[in-house]
Amino acid sequence: MQRPKIFVTRELPERGSREIRERFDVDVWPEYVAPPKDVIIARASKVDALATLLSDEIDAEVFDAAPNLKIVSQFAVGFDNIDVKEATKRGIYVTNTPGVLTETTADFAWALLMAAARRIVEADGYVRSGKWKVGWHPTMLQGMDVYGATIGVVGLGRIGLAIAKRARGFDMEILYYDVVRREGLEKEFGVQYAEIDDLLRKADFVSIHVPLLKDTYHLINEKRLKLMKKTAVLINNARGPVIDEKALYRALKEGWIHGAGLDVFEQEPTSLDNPLLTLGNVVVAPHISSSSVETRARMSGMVAENLIAFFEGRAPPNLVNKAVTEIARPGWT
Repeated sequence: MQRPKIFVTRELPERGSREIRERFDVDVWPEYVAPPKDVIIARASKVDALATLLSDEIDAEVFDAAPNLKIVSQFAVGFDNIDVKEATKRGIYVTNTPGVLTETTADFAWALLMAAARRIVEADGYVRSGKWKVGWHPTMLQGMDVYGATIGVVGLGRIGLAIAKRARGFDMEILYYDVVRREGLEKEFGVQYAEIDDLLRKADFVSIHVPLLKDTYHLINEKRLKLMKKTAVLINNARGPVIDEKALYRALKEGWIHGAGLDVFEQEPTSLDNPLLTLGNVVVAPHISSSSVETRARMSGMVAENLIAFFEGRAPPNLVNKAVTEIARPGWT
């Protein structure tokens, strides 16, 4: 029996990679950088499945070129790079890797928060550059206290809730905004609902955990940045376009807020010309919030698990577009 053919757009961690190679005829893009769109189109035309990353644009143009494509298995929780509606219409399954990276991503958001609040990166550069001339001084690199402060969590999904749980250990007042009020969680975890503008006015730290949707594009804009405290710190490891970067630059440059921690940008990789990179009061990282050895291994395993289930005639455990089952394989749930 001929094995299904799969194009993998980047080398995956060993756990999932091994399982995929054992069961499928695999074509892996060998470069560290993402394959160009025309390469994805050309490779997709020859395969039954794709294993993709957030940086891969998977749309109607790809689907048009891939008559045998049955499933796209995404190595990420998010899937805004995939035209899910178009995939569903064509009977193509789309899967992702949810849940597995929640705690790792929350850890990294907290690392950004602590680093920005206490000016860790600035302090590191201060020592390495030879600026540390006085052993100790009362005003040297003063930061903002975290313990006992107020945190505003924008988006109380899995990761937002994990942030709230960590905040309890710092005895913080926890505010949250979400499009759906979560009264059960309010009672269980002691979090308080606030409309987003009110949250921004009150919070010492604001951590963003919403998906990129039409309604969340530039959710944090100039008007809302001006609502924040001058001592506030803004954290984003969700999606870059949720924040208007031009407005954020002004906010940091002109002192509307104290600092920021960013793992995501409007364009990725961000350009070295991005003015945010010239500022000392912003901590930046290259979209690595889920990048722990174990989490990435588990994610690759889930990519393989979704593919294996599909081609063994079972419903993939992490199916994004459940409506597709009524088109391609009626009866699956």
